[in-house]
Formats: sequence, structure tokens, C-alpha cells
Amino acid sequence: MKNLLLIAVVLLAGVSMNAQAKFKFKTETIDYGKVAKGSDGVRVFEFTNVGDQPLIVSDVKSSCGCTIPKKPKGAVAPGETGQIEVKYDTQNKVGPIRKTVTVYSNADEPVKALKIKGEVLPAGQSVMQ
Repeated sequence: MKNLLLIAVVLLAGVSMNAQAKFKFKTETIDYGKVAKGSDGVRVFEFTNVGDQPLIVSDVKSSCGCTIPKKPKGAVAPGETGQIEVKYDTQNKVGPIRKTVTVYSNADEPVKALKIKGEVLPAGQSVMQ
């Protein structure tokens, strides 16, 4: 009986050690394209938790103060979707956009780098170029 109980405990421990949260992003790079100075700089990275444990984003950081990321408020259950919102300052920054948003979580890949790119055009310059 003790051996049977020991085997059951070992099997359960093995299964729970393999349980993991896992990101699947729709895209890992957002291209703003050419945008006018002062235009809406908010974009969203959408993801699904394709793992079998709740996904908890503990922090999101930007490579620059001109980019403000927001993490999901709570855990994202297996099979559910979540969002990481990014706001780029198009009012005070003109020129190329090349920034990284780093996501920290309990996922199988605990540190994930997401990218934004594009170009903010000076006032008066046409976006249709």
C-alpha cells in the first residue's frame, strides 16, 4: 500500500512540474507605419495563454520613457486571451520608432521581448508618402 501511495505521489509531482503557462502572441512586432506627429500612439499586443496553468504577467518595461506599456490586471486562464497595451509618445518624438517592450511572467519563456517600429512624421508632412 505504501508503494502504491508513493507511486501516485511521484506521478502527481511529475505532472504538476510539467504544468506551465505559455504565451502565443498574434504578433511580436507592431509596425506603426508612418504616422503623423500627435496621432494616437496606442497599440495592443494580443496573446493567448496556450499553457495549462494561469499566466501571470508580473511586469512590463520599455526600452525608453517615450513608450508606456500596461500589463494585464490579473491572471489569464488557460485558453483565454489577454492584452499588453503600449502607448508611444507621437506628440514629442519625431523620426524612426524602434523600441522594445520586455514582458516578465510565469510563462515557460519568463522574459519575452516585443518590438514596435515605424516612423513619426514632422507636423505638416503627409502620411501618404
